[in-house]
Amino acid sequence: MILFTMLQAVAGVGLGKALAAVAAGIVVIGAALGIGKIGQAALESIARQPEASGNIRTAMIIIGALLEGVALFAEIVCILAVVTIK
Repeated sequence: MILFTMLQAVAGVGLGKALAAVAAGIVVIGAALGIGKIGQAALESIARQPEASGNIRTAMIIIGALLEGVALFAEIVCILAVVTIK
């Protein structure tokens, strides 16, 4: 229902642009959930094996950077869709 209301509010913008904007929002939410899950798993792992904290932290940073890179790429695709849709 909320999505339908949002689409009605931006009816003058065009459906393609509105859906691209919604897709960009979904990408941001997905990236935030992914980063949260990575942090949760890393903290649990460090709590169970404190001696492996260096390796766990390194893996967490690498995975987080890869996740952010994919999310940024998806956001750029959504922004390009907004800009190029007429």
